[in-house]
Amino acid sequence: MKPIVVIGLVLIVLGIGGLVLRSVHWTETKNVANIGPIHINSEEDHNVWIPTAAGVLAVVAGLGLVVVGRKSA
Repeated sequence: MKPIVVIGLVLIVLGIGGLVLRSVHWTETKNVANIGPIHINSEEDHNVWIPTAAGVLAVVAGLGLVVVGRKSA
């Protein structure tokens, strides 16, 4: 399989994943202070939204790469 076809397939999968998930959430724990045996931590919630246009664009670009890769065979 040609590398351009593989890249196209990866873009298609990532684009569909972005359309299905819509956002990515994670919690980050930061160390605030260490005073002897006392440890103080802070938790921060992060949220990154994935634009719908980015998912659609990734799918379309992936399809284009797959078609171009197959035609040049």
